[in-house]
Amino acid sequence: MDILRFATAGSVDDGKSTLIGRLLFDSKAIFEDQLEAVERTSRDRGTEYTDLSLLTDGLRAEREQGITIDVAYRYFATPRRKFIIADTPGHIQYTRNMVTGASTADLAIILIDARKGVLEQSRRHAFLTTLLRVPHLVLAVNKMDLVDYSEARFEEIREEFTAFASKLNASDLTFIPISALHGDNVVSRSENMPWYEGTALLHHLEHVHIASDRNLVDVRFPVQYVIRPHNATNQSLHDYRGYAGQVAGGVLKPGDEVMHLPSGLTTRIKSIDSFDGALDEAFAPMSVTIRLEDDIDISRGDMICRPHNQPHVAQEIDAMVSWMADGVRLQPRSKLVLKHTTRTARTVVRDLQYRLDVNTLHRDETATSLGLNEIGRVTLRTTQPLFVDDYARNRLTGGFILIDEATNGTVGAGMIVDAH
Repeated sequence: MDILRFATAGSVDDGKSTLIGRLLFDSKAIFEDQLEAVERTSRDRGTEYTDLSLLTDGLRAEREQGITIDVAYRYFATPRRKFIIADTPGHIQYTRNMVTGASTADLAIILIDARKGVLEQSRRHAFLTTLLRVPHLVLAVNKMDLVDYSEARFEEIREEFTAFASKLNASDLTFIPISALHGDNVVSRSENMPWYEGTALLHHLEHVHIASDRNLVDVRFPVQYVIRPHNATNQSLHDYRGYAGQVAGGVLKPGDEVMHLPSGLTTRIKSIDSFDGALDEAFAPMSVTIRLEDDIDISRGDMICRPHNQPHVAQEIDAMVSWMADGVRLQPRSKLVLKHTTRTARTVVRDLQYRLDVNTLHRDETATSLGLNEIGRVTLRTTQPLFVDDYARNRLTGGFILIDEATNGTVGAGMIVDAH
């Protein structure tokens, strides 16, 4: 079975945590003692129903305030597919948490309260998911029970959001009317909305096609580790030299001609090994060990690609950066450490081109710095060349993180727009 990673986003009290709790409950993915604890807490709080949002809002502050603060990861499976859920916070002050949760997602669910319609926060969430190139977007119009399951209200929200989404790069957009509290159209089709002809949310999650989302054209293999078993008891392993890493793009097969960067030397793949033995092919996001026919000086941070399909080799890049540091601002001449795939390099901020208002999409070209949860376009200069693709083409070789050298803490996440 393949794995679908999806993130949820929505404004405060739109029902994200309740929706995830409903998915876990109706798909029988929670234990009896978990359910008993939730029922007990619900009674203590005086609610007349079992508050399923308590399954995900684990922090005490979250329960007290009724909001999601941290990114909560939950796991469940159906006979068709395994799922990893990232319940991301919707409030603007937790933008960095949403960026973290959605950065690896195959699909994003944006919840909208049927009573309130498309809010400023809804537009911000949609923009962030498309900025992060999440391939599939589901707009779940929640709390349909509070608008008498009105088809007219659902269509009104659909038309308004479709008009806004036309300004974004949303490739796959699906609308589903639901009631997370009562389970309408969450796991099974709702009898209260006979006018809705689509599938339930879980059915859509089980059947959405994600295999073609990964880049299977551009071969990219960042080397993570060189395997030389010097102390091997097996004599045949004394000459073993393998290059371990995760395939970031394309398909690799024994006999394929490949090029090593930065040397530019070419050779062929001798074999592809995995924990389970030799493989006939490897593709993203598999982690494998590659052996080459020729001895080439390869180390961590190098890249294996095709001779006629190479990434950009650049020391100066333009990127959209989401700043995640509290108390420290990103500004020109800031010096940081940049980690891209398996390569780490020091970098300096050459220029801040503009700061982006994620609510209005307005570009402030007079901005001189980025603060916590702000996003802007910057130009970075690194001390050594990086092997990069545009983020729109490959999320793995087009993304990076920025690290504070003094604290070793992650202070920013970037998406490469252009390489010089």
